[in-house]
Amino acid sequence: MHSRRHPSRRADRQPKDIAIDTSERADSHGADCSCAGARDAPASSRVTPWRTQVRDTVSMWARGIARVPGAHLRRIRARRSRVAWAGAGAGLALTLAGCGLFRGAINDSPNIRWWLFASFGAERMCPEMLKRSAPLRLTNGGHVIGRLFPNACQHRIDEQRRTVSLEFTATGYAWTPIAGRVGFSTHAGVEYRADFSLQDDAMYVWARTERLLFAPEFRVGSIENRLVDWAQNQSPVGYLANTFGAQITSSQLLSGFTVVRTDEGDAFSLGILMPPERPRQPFGSSGEGRWLVDADTSEVRVEQIDFLGPIVVEDSGQSLFFKYALTGPAAEALLWSRADADAWRERLQTGTPLSPPPVPASIGFALTPGTTQEQRVPLPPGQYVMVIDNSSRVGRVNPPWNPLNAMGANPVVLSYRLEVGETP
Repeated sequence: MHSRRHPSRRADRQPKDIAIDTSERADSHGADCSCAGARDAPASSRVTPWRTQVRDTVSMWARGIARVPGAHLRRIRARRSRVAWAGAGAGLALTLAGCGLFRGAINDSPNIRWWLFASFGAERMCPEMLKRSAPLRLTNGGHVIGRLFPNACQHRIDEQRRTVSLEFTATGYAWTPIAGRVGFSTHAGVEYRADFSLQDDAMYVWARTERLLFAPEFRVGSIENRLVDWAQNQSPVGYLANTFGAQITSSQLLSGFTVVRTDEGDAFSLGILMPPERPRQPFGSSGEGRWLVDADTSEVRVEQIDFLGPIVVEDSGQSLFFKYALTGPAAEALLWSRADADAWRERLQTGTPLSPPPVPASIGFALTPGTTQEQRVPLPPGQYVMVIDNSSRVGRVNPPWNPLNAMGANPVVLSYRLEVGETP
């Protein structure tokens, strides 16, 4: 077992024992395969020495790549330039996923899949975790009521058990009926049994929870209800607040996760989804060449805000596309740079009263209830966070007064899809 805190090359690791019979697959899949060079492979390649087989397999893939149409390769390069979930090796596998010969050989060999993942994919798990937030829900399949934001991570690979362990720290927030908005931090370690599968139009990456490395550490940073805050270490209510938060964190970690990569981007879901199931999303893509950032349904109570993102715009001439349907009173969407939004969120999670951050929002627009709508926002390259505001303290749209607002009345339920793509 070994540990890495930063991404580094792992291409020197080779599979210990790989056996592929390409003759049968060439007959069953190769006839209509666009990767025509694959048919140049030997009729049978069941080779005992793994080094020879890896060399022959890579050579076979290279011949197949050479005959993939140029336009398709350009699309592949464009996708890989955005996010490299499995690095060059799995990226090569995804490039050839449309060819039944290669797809079948990889999917049928646990040794190849583990070698590819351990060599090229494991080192991407922490960077990918640090690039996104994880939704929190009170019930499985319910609306998002909070989010977890990892801020430090390291991974370890256990070659004998063929597992990857992640140890990370994170901060976050959640709205609870008892305490209102709760800010917290957590330190957790999970051992995952990672795997992936190549499909005709997608790559599925799974992290099945093997075990918790230790009991998650959960600390309350702030509680909106001051009475609960005063008594958090003394009263049953305070005990419930801590226990409730710990249960949320543990349940999210124990469910594992699935990432489905398609031409539209990476779709993330807690839990294990098997093909052809996809992560639940309120809307489909509205245009070609758009990259999915996030799609979900969030519930934002009165005097609360929610942070969507981060949103990464890599090139000039790109726009943010925000498709939404709102139920409840009108609300507002505001856009800040990621650095300003993260600093603001961290202060709120540690007890700073809700108020606008020192830096004004770069863009803001009202969200009106009713039919599905879409906003397009041209943006320069950078990282951004969209804040959904259902408060009277931040934006210009104020929620209606209701004596039961403090008890959670008048929430807004926002179904949304965030994408980045070329500006029309």
